[in-house]
Amino acid sequence: MSGHSKFANIKHKKEKNDAAKGKIFTIIGRELAVAVKEGGPDPANNSKLRDVIAKAKANNMPNDTIDRGIKKAAGDAASVNYEYVSYEGYGPGGIAIIVDALTDNKNRTAANVRSAFTKGKGNIGTPGCVSYMFDKKGQIIIDKEECETEADDLMMIALDAGAEDFAEEEDSFEVITDPDAFSEVRQKLEEEGIPMASAEVTMIPQNWVELEDEEAVKNLQRTLDMLDEDDDVQAVYHNWDE
Repeated sequence: MSGHSKFANIKHKKEKNDAAKGKIFTIIGRELAVAVKEGGPDPANNSKLRDVIAKAKANNMPNDTIDRGIKKAAGDAASVNYEYVSYEGYGPGGIAIIVDALTDNKNRTAANVRSAFTKGKGNIGTPGCVSYMFDKKGQIIIDKEECETEADDLMMIALDAGAEDFAEEEDSFEVITDPDAFSEVRQKLEEEGIPMASAEVTMIPQNWVELEDEEAVKNLQRTLDMLDEDDDVQAVYHNWDE
């Protein structure tokens, strides 16, 4: 058992405002469309789609919204032309930032991401310039308030399913997996009735960096806010110790 990664506060995750919830539904809607196009509309035969559905449910997306998204994507799969793009760069104080996007217009997305870095006094780098500072892992967060399973039992379920690591924090448990084992571990937890606050493959920093300078914090926050408001941006990873 180790605490090698930093937990997002569960309460903060739950109290998403309406705008943030709208954004996450847009993100998941695009992921559903791409998953259906790549592997078909039947989750039983499409593990990627199963994972996106689990992510949708963890974010309280209504079942009928999920079903509509799958049917829509299945009906006009030919019109789904989103592609994944990733950007890497530095914010103020050398903070490493990775931006994952799903876009139908790479020029627009690149310009918006570059603008967010520039306005926050940072700069985009070349592919690979910061990703080596992160580990790609499956990460499942379980809210203690919603989980009736004892910590030791939960750890054994996760490890037996193939998880690499299990950690306990004040208000949550974290299960870490190899990316290739993520679907299997998540599905096993689901079968055991374990409620998941979030479940996704993510980038976990190897080290965290503190910012002492208030101006640097303000600039970094500006970059992160601009990226968060961009509908093309699916996820932002950074090593800032907030």
